[in-house]
Amino acid sequence: MASETVTAKRLTWTIPNWLKGLLGLASVVAMLALLVAGLARTASSLTLEIDGQRYEVRTHATTVGEALRRSGLDLYPEDRVSPGLEAPLQPGMDIQVQRARPMRLRVDGKTLQLRTHAATVGQLLAEAGVALGPADEIWIGEQLVGSDAPLWTSDSGVSREVSYRGGLRMSSDASTGDALPVVALRRALTFTLDDGGKTALLHTTADTVGQVLQAHGVSLFLGDQVTPGLQDRVTPGMTVAIQRSVPVQIQVDGHTIHTRTRAESVAGVLGQEGVALLGKDLAEPALSAPVRTGMTIDVTRVREEIVVEFDPIPFETEWVPDPEVEIDNIRLVREGQIGLTKRRFRVVYKDGHEVERTLEDVWAEQPPITKTMAYGTKIVVRTLETPDGPIEYWRKMRVYLTSYMPKSCGKPPDHPRYGYTRLGWKLKKGIVAVDPTVIPLKTYMYVPGYGHARAGDTGGGVKGKFVDLGFTDYDYESWHWWGEIYLLTPVPPADRIRWILPDWPKFPDRGRR
Repeated sequence: MASETVTAKRLTWTIPNWLKGLLGLASVVAMLALLVAGLARTASSLTLEIDGQRYEVRTHATTVGEALRRSGLDLYPEDRVSPGLEAPLQPGMDIQVQRARPMRLRVDGKTLQLRTHAATVGQLLAEAGVALGPADEIWIGEQLVGSDAPLWTSDSGVSREVSYRGGLRMSSDASTGDALPVVALRRALTFTLDDGGKTALLHTTADTVGQVLQAHGVSLFLGDQVTPGLQDRVTPGMTVAIQRSVPVQIQVDGHTIHTRTRAESVAGVLGQEGVALLGKDLAEPALSAPVRTGMTIDVTRVREEIVVEFDPIPFETEWVPDPEVEIDNIRLVREGQIGLTKRRFRVVYKDGHEVERTLEDVWAEQPPITKTMAYGTKIVVRTLETPDGPIEYWRKMRVYLTSYMPKSCGKPPDHPRYGYTRLGWKLKKGIVAVDPTVIPLKTYMYVPGYGHARAGDTGGGVKGKFVDLGFTDYDYESWHWWGEIYLLTPVPPADRIRWILPDWPKFPDRGRR
């Protein structure tokens, strides 16, 4: 069997130069890594607490300040570090850092940028050496706060951002410049309030006088005067004076005016309200009277006028005889005219009502004119045929005719004057009662339907053109109507004739029934 022969051959390989350089660099890096690892194992370990956040740190620093700088933490002079920055660093040390917060403070016309550990507004002002006066106002942004108000709230405007420096998780303030929260102190001014003579020292941060009074609850009424004016600006040490008005009321022209006034007299109040006194108008109290709170001023309108009144003067009527006119006829000679009397009065009115009337003069403006009537005196004798034969008469009259008998005369039958007339005649048919001023007694007459008669009696109710016809108790007839009678001749003397007959009685003239 044939055998194999294996021949081994050594291969030779040469390392390139570039690879040699790379291997050298790697050796250096490895050596450096070993060195760093050794240094790390020799560094000190400590705890760093920044604003309550804890970090574990290893450092070769020898002091607290050096350790904080190597950690990349920027400090401000106001920041608080414990232990202090110069304290030697010891392994396992606990370092606490409390950073001051940035804040702007506006006070007395200046804006200060501060960093503070204060928790309240009052502590901030104390740190800044700012004294808080009475009534001074503290504002954080748009909010008015007190000195015990907290500076830091969820909406204070300060936020915290996280940064990483040298592998350490740090916190830093992000609010800078105009983004910083602002605490503003508004100084109160001191002024004097003189309210109607009562003074008080007050403090205010308001800009105008009106705002000051409103802020202090000072009520003003219509008519109150404020000096300086409500729109004037408040200045330190100024005096604000209020001249108070008082309530009054005015009774005038049927109305009541309620108002307030600073006037000192009644005249001033009326002038203020435009109430004028004219002529003899009166005011009660008087114009010079001082004004009192709640007073009532009564204004009485006084008016005088001259009134002329006309009174008629009745005219008189005169009667004159006229022989050319037959009796019982009249004619108008002259028409009468009423006269006028004038009376002048001075009349005083108060509030439209007459209170006084004085007669100043009386005179006849127009005298009356007498009315003249003519009555007839001419007598004409006439003849008339009657059922009782012809009669001769001189006057015909229309009269009211009634009848009576002895029983109706009011005397009992056993009376000695029972049945006797005024002339002592025994009453019977043919004897009549008349008004002797119209028809003289014993006058003969003729009454149609009754017959011849003679005036021999009178009666209490027989007046004027009234004739009461007599009867006995046995032949009585009732008469109650108007009728004509005839006065028979002879004609009586003129002085016994009633030329103008009376206009009575007034019974309706209905004739005979």
